[in-house]
Amino acid sequence: MHTEFFNHRSASRRVRQFIASLLLFSFSLILATEGRAQQALTWDQVKARFETTNPVLKADADNLDEMEAEEITAFLRPNPQFTLTADGTQIAPHDGGWSPFKGTYEQPNLSYLYEREHKRDLRLKSAQEGTRITQSHHEDLERNMVFALRTAFVATLEAKFVLDMAKADLDYYDHIIKISQDRFKAGDIAQVDFDRIELQRVQYESEIETATVNLHTAKIQLLQMRDDRTPVDTFDVTGPFDFSDALDPLENYLDAAVAARPDLQAALQAIQQSETNHKLAVANGSADPTIAGWYTYNSSNNNPNGIQTLGVSVSVPLRIFDKSQGEKKRTQIDIDRSQQASEAMRAQVFSDVDTAYELVRSNVALLKPYKAKYNDQALRVRDTVTFFYQHGGASLMDFLNAQSGYRQVQLAYAKLIGAYLTAAGQLNLAVGSEVIK
Repeated sequence: MHTEFFNHRSASRRVRQFIASLLLFSFSLILATEGRAQQALTWDQVKARFETTNPVLKADADNLDEMEAEEITAFLRPNPQFTLTADGTQIAPHDGGWSPFKGTYEQPNLSYLYEREHKRDLRLKSAQEGTRITQSHHEDLERNMVFALRTAFVATLEAKFVLDMAKADLDYYDHIIKISQDRFKAGDIAQVDFDRIELQRVQYESEIETATVNLHTAKIQLLQMRDDRTPVDTFDVTGPFDFSDALDPLENYLDAAVAARPDLQAALQAIQQSETNHKLAVANGSADPTIAGWYTYNSSNNNPNGIQTLGVSVSVPLRIFDKSQGEKKRTQIDIDRSQQASEAMRAQVFSDVDTAYELVRSNVALLKPYKAKYNDQALRVRDTVTFFYQHGGASLMDFLNAQSGYRQVQLAYAKLIGAYLTAAGQLNLAVGSEVIK
C-alpha cells in the first residue's frame, strides 16, 4: 500500500511538472510574440510598407496599366474586308422550266486599307509618350504622399519625445514634492506653500495626457496611410529626433530638382507628345488607298471559254476637303501650350526649392543656440534654484518660475526639432528625392 501511495505521488508530481513546463513555454512564447509585435519600425520600414499597401497608390498604379493596354490598341493594323457577292440569279422561267440558280455566279472580294505616312507608328509613339506621362504623374503622387507620411512620422517622433519629457518632468517634480513634504513636516514651509506646490502637479499630469493623445493621433494617421490594422498600443516607430546643420549650397538642390521632379518631367514629356500628335494630325490628312481583289466564276464576253476571272482595284479618296485641318491647328496650338506649361512648372520647382531651403536654414539657425547654450542654461538655472529652494535660499515663486522656464525651453526645443524635420521633408518634396535623411 505504501508503494502504491508513493507511486501515485510520483506520478502526480510529474504531471504537475509537465503542466508547469507547458505553461512556462506558453508564457515565453506569448512574450516573444508581443516583443516582435512591439518592435519599433524605422522610417525605411514604414515607407516600404506604405509603398506596397497604400490603396490610393495601388489604385493610381492601375491607370498606368490601362495606358500600357492602350498602346496595344494604338498599334493595331486595319482589318481586311471580305465581301461575297452573288449575281445573275434568274427571276423568270427559262425554256419552259424554273431554274432560278442556273445563271447565278458568286464573287468573293477581299480589300485592305493601306495606311500611309506612318500613321500606325505615330499612334504607338503617342500612346507610349502618354504612358510615360502617366508614370511621371504616378511618381508625383507618390512624392506628395510620402511627404504626408513623413510628416506623420515626424509628428509621432515629436509626440514620443514630448511624452518622455513630460514623464521625466513629473518624476522630477514628484521628488520636489517629497522634499517639500519633509520640509513642511519640519516646519520650514507653510501649509499654503506646500499646497501650491502640490497643485502644480496637475499641470504635469495634463501635459502627459495631451502628449499621449497627440502620440495616438499621429500613430493612427501612420497606420491609416499604411493600411495597417496593428493595434495602436502595439505599434511604434523609432528614428533620430535631432537636426543636422550640414546643408549644401542652394544651387545643388535646384539642379537636383530639375533632374528629379516628376511633375516637371511630365510637363516636358507633354511637349514631346504634343509634337507627336501634331505629326499624327498631318499624317491623318493624307489619303489612304484601299486595295481590293476578287475572283469570279463566270463566262467572259471577250473570251467565251474563259469562265474564271480575276479583278484588282485601287480606291483612293479625293482630298477636295481636308477634314484634318482643324486637328492640325489644334495640335500646333497644343505644342505652344505645353511649352508654356513646362516653363511655369520649372518656375514652380525653383520656388518650391527656394522656400523649403529657407525653412531648413532658418530652423537650423534657431536650433544651434538651443543645442549650444539655452538647453544647458535652462537646466542649470532650474537645478540651482531648486537647490537653493531646498535649503531655504530661494522663494517658492523663484522655484516655480525656474521650473516653468525649464519646461518652456524644453518644449520649444522639441517643437523646433519637429519643425526642422518637417522642413527637411519639404525640401525632399521640393527636390523630388531624399537629399536630407
